[in-house]
Amino acid sequence: MAIEKWEFDLTHSSINFAVRHLMVSKVRGRFSKWTGSIELDEQNPAASRTEVQIDASSIDTKEEQRDAHLRAADFLDVGKHPHILFRSTKVEAAGDSRYRMTGDLTIRGVVRPVVLDVEYAGRVKDPWGGERAGFTATTSIDRKDFGLTWNQTLDAGGVVVGDKVEIDLEIEAVKAKVA
Repeated sequence: MAIEKWEFDLTHSSINFAVRHLMVSKVRGRFSKWTGSIELDEQNPAASRTEVQIDASSIDTKEEQRDAHLRAADFLDVGKHPHILFRSTKVEAAGDSRYRMTGDLTIRGVVRPVVLDVEYAGRVKDPWGGERAGFTATTSIDRKDFGLTWNQTLDAGGVVVGDKVEIDLEIEAVKAKVA
């Protein structure tokens, strides 16, 4: 089987994150606007690639004041850095239907390598004559590695915002039609 091109079905996919707040709970959010594609070779996963471009201003934590702060210079600085970008550089098998995908993540103009743990859920024919494939991917990053350093110290010790950002992606992709 050769490399097949797949497009993300944004209606059935999501990019989500979670960060500790006040050291005791997690705030969860998502990005609502993004694009990308997958080049998938099921017989030779190492030949597979993916790229995702996220509209940084589409961050949504269900709290408008917090979202405005996250878009500002203290965090994502969307006026200067409107996109978050991920480009895969390596895919390797990690067990039955599991893979490790290494890639370059760009946030605020800072590029760092990240590794995603990926589960391939397989492919299916949809009711409209197309093919779909499903993936779940997870990783965590240290936000400070990307210049996201704003914080406040709490009187009792600790900080307002945790450094670790947990990221999870639920992807449903549609096989691109051959022209």
